Formats: sequence, C-alpha cells, structure tokens
Amino acid sequence: MLSFTPRLVAQSLISAVNLDLTQSYSNRIPRDIPTIVISNHRSFLDAPILIQTIPNTLRIACHHYMGQTPVVRDIVASLGCFPLGSADHRQRQFFAQANNLLTSRQWVGLFPEGTQPMIEPTAPDEINQFHRGFAHLAWKAPVANLAVLPVAIASLSETNYPGIPIRWLTQFDRNEPFFKRQGLHPTLVYHRVKVLIGKPYLINTAQKQEYKGRQAKALALDLSNYCQDQIIKLLKEGCY
Repeated sequence: MLSFTPRLVAQSLISAVNLDLTQSYSNRIPRDIPTIVISNHRSFLDAPILIQTIPNTLRIACHHYMGQTPVVRDIVASLGCFPLGSADHRQRQFFAQANNLLTSRQWVGLFPEGTQPMIEPTAPDEINQFHRGFAHLAWKAPVANLAVLPVAIASLSETNYPGIPIRWLTQFDRNEPFFKRQGLHPTLVYHRVKVLIGKPYLINTAQKQEYKGRQAKALALDLSNYCQDQIIKLLKEGCY
C-alpha cells in the first residue's frame, strides 16, 4: 500500500499546479542538529515547498483556523503541519509543541510574518516585520545545540486569484483581526520559484546562558533581525 508521507503530499501539490521549483545553497542546510526553519510567506504553497526542499522531517506551524476548517485541516494534517492553538492558549501551546518536536530531533518550520501577507499581498521581493516568538523559542529550546535556518522563497512568476470572502474565516477563528475585513481572500499560485537557503544562525549551550534579564530581549531581537536581513538579501538575489 502506498504511504502518503508529508513529502509525497507536498510533491503532489507542487506537481498539481505545475510549479517549476529550483533551489540554491543547499549545502548550507545543517546536518544532525535540531533546526528551526524560518521563511517568508505569501502563498499556501510555501509549506509544501519547504517540506519538499528540506531533507529532514519538517513540522510547520500554521494558523489556528487551518486546523478547524473542513478539507483544509485534512491537507494540513497530511503535510505534518501543526495548527496553533486558540488565542487564549496559543503561545503556551506553541512553545510546548515546538519544544517536543525539537527534542525528538524533528525540525520546526515557522512563518514569522504571520497572517498579514496572506491577506495583504506583498511584492515577491518584500516581507513584513517579523514577530519574534521564534527567536525566543530558539534561545529557550531544551536542546544543547540548535540552528536557525533562514530560507527565502523567491517567486519569479505567479498568478493571484480571488478566493473566498475573508469574513467567512471568522467562523473558524473569531479572534483574528485580519478576518474581520471586507473583500476576498487572495489565492496566490506560484508558477516558477527559486528557493534560496541562508546561512544558519547557531546557538550552543554556553550562549544559552546569556539569555536572561534584559539580555534575553536583545538576543531575540538580534536573531530576528538576522533572519529577516538574510531573507531580504536572498529575495533580492532570487527575484532578479
């Protein structure tokens, strides 16, 4: 019997839209170390692209509503993604799930821009400000050594189709402010994409001792800025 692994499902979704996918700097992908993969996010295809690109088992965090919506939740589950919790439990549940995955040698994928670029489309070489939760996760994760890997998904050809009314999504997540808008949820389909791997940010046990007090906030900001700058640079390279 054919086993529908997350990688096979990702490959099927990429093939279904006839996506031409290439990648650069694969030699930068860490080996044998727990890793958090950070990427820009503009399309529903971003998760399958990362799963197809990263050779390790990658579990990607996705929006709460994706675990509540019929059909969508089945696709999310088949890709091995884990939906975030409801707003009142989101942060605590996210850290618990991510830590469990990292300690079991699975990799965690995150889109630090959040929901905004999915509702308000950006240009292929632009990104929104990162939320810094992933950076605190990296410094606090209960593993001796860890890598944070920035990855840029550079779209070279795409089509943006109108989708469902945005307000329909409030029935699955009433606390998401972006879902209270008028208009249609855009559906961005890539035709040609280049994935560029950034230089990993390494954190060891000795460095983790510095994550305390005011220094903790500074370290998280430094890591967040590093990943954002890496991805911006790679997008400029990949889109032109």
